[in-house]
Amino acid sequence: MADSDNESGGYIEHNSQNNENFPKEQERLLPIANVSRIMKKALPANAKISKDAKETVQECVSEFISFITGEASDKCQREKRKTINGDDLLWAMTTLGFEEYVEPLKVYLLRFRDMEGEKTAMAGKV
Repeated sequence: MADSDNESGGYIEHNSQNNENFPKEQERLLPIANVSRIMKKALPANAKISKDAKETVQECVSEFISFITGEASDKCQREKRKTINGDDLLWAMTTLGFEEYVEPLKVYLLRFRDMEGEKTAMAGKV
């Protein structure tokens, strides 16, 4: 989450009253500025988005990401792996019924890996 103002990752706040851990609400959700920016890209330049609409989409996309990531995490735990990768996320999406999104994401993942490979190759030449 390079665009995030909050880089803490998975900070958990300790609640001393009942000795349970709860993530802070802001850390459970994608940053609203990022959500808003993505929403604006899909609309005409003169369109307005209400705060309520932004918050609703923020909640939905954050839940979707958690849902997919949780399934991928379960797969990695069964396979005794600690790192979730892009292929695990694509597998989880297929398993959970989002297969119509998998092909476009495979193309994106391939392009991303190609670009990362080019960056690594360029860094080796410097």
